[in-house]
Amino acid sequence: MDGFTHLNERGLPRMVDVGGKEETDREAVARGRVRTTPEVVAAIREGRVKKGDVLAVAQVAGIMGAKRTAEWIPLCHPLPLTGVDLSFELDETGGTIDIEARVRTRARTGVEMEALTAVAAAALTLYDMCKALDRAMVITDIRLEEKRGGKSGTFVRGEPGAVPDGANRPLP
Repeated sequence: MDGFTHLNERGLPRMVDVGGKEETDREAVARGRVRTTPEVVAAIREGRVKKGDVLAVAQVAGIMGAKRTAEWIPLCHPLPLTGVDLSFELDETGGTIDIEARVRTRARTGVEMEALTAVAAAALTLYDMCKALDRAMVITDIRLEEKRGGKSGTFVRGEPGAVPDGANRPLP
């Protein structure tokens, strides 16, 4: 089981012991996209969705998702988050809503999963709030864009060496 940090010597799942690691400032940025119709994006922008303020509810859902990541992802450590911020970019022409989550902590392990969970929760909420208008919406491209802090240092998607060869191939 060499190389698998979340498996014990018998090959069973375990939560990694981070007790000996130094607390450092850590930050992660994740992004994702919801593809829908131009009409749905316009309805969101203009506040015409019957369920209410779609972006405000999605923002709260993303923050809640980040805060509860350890409850969603079995081997994640509960972390004391120092900041969670979500932003949305609406493109009526393309019928897309881009989501970005930025999560910060001072801890012994990173917040990549919290940022990814925030984006997923916000995207699922967008779907829930707008499904009466478009059940064919697609949640896509949820990915880590940046992470800073900790032993492994900085990762920025697209920088040389950031993604191993072949690991970022598009799906067929």
